[in-house]
Parts: sequence; C-alpha cells; structure tokens
Amino acid sequence: MSSKTTTTKSDASRIQSSQAKAGRDMSPRGFAARAQSAGARNANTGAPGARTSSPGGRAGSGGAGAGARSGASAKK
Repeated sequence: MSSKTTTTKSDASRIQSSQAKAGRDMSPRGFAARAQSAGARNANTGAPGARTSSPGGRAGSGGAGAGARSGASAKK
C-alpha cells in the first residue's frame, strides 16, 4: 500500500523560511522553490490535505500577545 503526503502552502512557507534562515539555496531550482510549487499545485488541484489557509492563523488572530500589548498601552 502506498502512502502519499501532499505539501500544503503552509508546509511550503515553513520550508522556505527555514531554508532562508539557514542560508541555503534560494534559487528557482532549490528545494524551497520546489516545495512552494508543490504547495501551490496541490492547493489548485484540491488535493486532500492541501488547505489554502490554516485555521487559527497568525494574521489577525488576536491572540493573547495582542491583548496583553493593547491592554498595557491603555493603562496610564
């Protein structure tokens, strides 16, 4: 039996970030570029597990950090 795992856009972003931080190959033929391509391809084809956005993402989530910062600035 064959098990196939698809690369999501979130996976590709994480791979790209870690490769850049480590000073690895960021060329169009590098691993990060291939991961990004696979993530986009899987999202466009509707591959299982290839979500276009992750639930509870960081942007605009209003987590505890944001509340603590805004609360601290409101006090005088």
